[in-house]
Parts: sequence; C-alpha cells; structure tokens
Amino acid sequence: MGVGVLTAAPASAAEDDPYRISGNVQLDGEPLQGVILVIDGPGGEQEVETDENGQWRVGVPERNEDYTVTLDEESLPEGIAVVEEGDDTPNVKEVTVGAGGRVTVNFFIGEGVRNVTSFFDQFVQRIVTGVSFGLMLALAAVGLSLVFGTTGISNFAHGEMVTFGAIAALLLVGPASLALPLWIGFPVAVILSALLGLVLDVILWRPLRRKGVGAVQLMIVSIGLSLALRYTFQFFIGGGTSQLPFASAAKIPLFGVVQLSVIDMVSLAISIIVIVAFALWLLYSRIGKATRAISDNSSLAAASGIDVDFVVRVVWVLAGAMAGLSGILYAYFRPGIKWDMGAEVLLLMFAAVTLGGLGTAFGALIGSLIVGVLVEVSSLWIPADLRYASALFILIVILLFRPQGILGRRERIG
Repeated sequence: MGVGVLTAAPASAAEDDPYRISGNVQLDGEPLQGVILVIDGPGGEQEVETDENGQWRVGVPERNEDYTVTLDEESLPEGIAVVEEGDDTPNVKEVTVGAGGRVTVNFFIGEGVRNVTSFFDQFVQRIVTGVSFGLMLALAAVGLSLVFGTTGISNFAHGEMVTFGAIAALLLVGPASLALPLWIGFPVAVILSALLGLVLDVILWRPLRRKGVGAVQLMIVSIGLSLALRYTFQFFIGGGTSQLPFASAAKIPLFGVVQLSVIDMVSLAISIIVIVAFALWLLYSRIGKATRAISDNSSLAAASGIDVDFVVRVVWVLAGAMAGLSGILYAYFRPGIKWDMGAEVLLLMFAAVTLGGLGTAFGALIGSLIVGVLVEVSSLWIPADLRYASALFILIVILLFRPQGILGRRERIG
C-alpha cells in the first residue's frame, strides 16, 4: 500500500529557489529514480523527474498559493501503483506553499493495482471541459465580434476588459475587501464592466470615430490601451494570483469519470442562459436588429434612419458586460485572478471570432466552442503548454479553405 505524506519543510532550507515544492518517491523504503511528477498552479505546469536518491524539487513563482502535485503512474515500474484506502486519486496531492515558501510532498509506494483511466474516459472529460471553456470564451468573443462588426475596431484591449470584470468581482466579494454576498457582488461587477465599456466609448472611441481615424490607427490605439490597462492592474493588485470564494470547491462525480464542482455547473448554466438571452435579443429586439443591420452595412443603416452612434454605444456596453462576466467565470476555470489573465486568452478570442466569421455574433459563438474543445482535447496528445497553439493551427487550416470563416460572407471585389 502507498501513502502520500505532506509535511511542511523548514523555511531556512538552503535552496536556490525562493519558493519551492520538493519531496521523495520511495518503494518499500528504497528510492525510485526516473519517476515523473507534474506540478500545476500559478505559473503553469512543470514536469520533473526523481534523481538517483528518489528526490525531486521545483521552484514555484508564488507563495500562499495552491498547487497540485501529480505522480505519473505510467512512469512507475510495472506492477507498482500508488494506493491509499478511501482515496480514488492517491497519486494527486493538493498542497499550499505557505509563508515559509517551502513544502514537501512525499510518495511512499508499495505493490498494488494501478488505477488507469481509459483514453475514452479522458476524451469525454476533455470534451465536457472544452465545452465549458468554449462557452466562457464565447461570452467575451461575441462582444469582440460585435464591436468589430459595428465599428471596424480590432480591440486588443478586450482582454483587459475580461480582467477588469474578474478584478472588480475580487474587490467586491473577496474576504480582504467588501466581502459582499456572491449574488450581489458578481452582478455589480458585471455592471461596472458595462460602465467601463461605456466610458471607453465616450472618452476615446467615439471621438476617434468622428475624426475619421482609420482602422489601423484604431488598432494601434487599442494595443496602447491594452498595455496601459494591464500594467495599471498590476500596479494596484500586484503580480500574484488571487482566488475568488469557493474557487477550490470539491468535484462531484456526474457520469463515468466526468466530475464538475457546483461552481463549474453554475458557470455552465450562466453561460448558456446569457448566450441564449443575447441571441434572442439580437434576433428579435429593435436594437438587436439595428445592430445586425449596422454590422452588414453601416452606411445603408444610417441612411435608413438608424441612430448608428446610439447602437454602437449599446454594443460597447454589452461587450463590456459580457467580457466582465467572462472574466469572473474564467477566474474560476483558470483558477485564480492575475493582472494579465485576459491577455492569456486574447488570441483565442480573436481566433474564435475569425474562425466563425468576422463581425458575426453567431459565428463567434461557434468559433469559441470549436476553439474551447480543441484546446482541451488536444492536450491528450500534445504538452499542455502547447494546447493553445493547436487552436491557432486549426484556424489557419480552416481559413485556407474558407477565408471568410464559418458563417462569414465572402467579400465582393469591384
């Protein structure tokens, strides 16, 4: 039988890394060399092998943060497994790097039956996770697509609007701030995100539109705005990672190996409800129809009596609100809030918008679901650090055969 033991290491340990996680892997008291461990947390995944003494160590970027240590059972000798009574995943350990910056995770292993998850079960779990990620991504990508369709702006600051929503939620519901109930704090954070979209349009985008600034110049302005907002966030909240309440909620088995926490299921439900409500608004409301008309041909829409400036302002407000909501959900999916978290998914948002068809809200939804599923499923074959590249590769392949995107219309020349 094997047991994983977690013990705090002394803060005075002489190591090169300022913060670290280390440990031993032993079989019946003897060290095991070449065993692979994966450490996941702030800063991304790291992989390490045990040395000839069965010891391993990795440096981590943050303290007072949670990390997951997973022992790869495929790297153990044949017939050996990590087994612990009452624990279905004894090879996975959750650990917190405390104020001392040091923690030790030991795996003492004996003979046992290896717990193996089939490829099909892993595939199903990745599909479910990918759909959840895709719906969260769609909330932000739909707003980005509508902004482009109505104004022609490729808004590279949209990632910071996602980050703003998460930071606003943290300041409203976090234990070290106002500590409002979630059902009050999160809607207020979404409202503040909508106000950010309104303010940006009033003080920046509308004046530039009226001056007839070109699309390239507007794009450059959005890049500058993105950098300014990003480092403003870092100035106020620092470079660490913060967690929203209940971010570490336990997973609930649903079917097969699929497990979701209550937060995961609520996020899925909220994403679906908001996207369906937005689709109905876009299809049947007067402003929604005007928005689609402006996306098709703004000059013709203006000639038809549509108040283009008013509709564009509504679009900015909605884009800000949906980006803020996406940021809150992404903070739980990631998990954690960081000053540059929106920049992590900015290219994926653009990939989803381009894949679905520039300026089409429903195309952005379809593109987001495709990107979300591809990102998660591809990690079954390629390293997790490269999973975002798989979505961009598929984007290139599809655009080679359909340059206008899935729902986009081919531009007429002449």
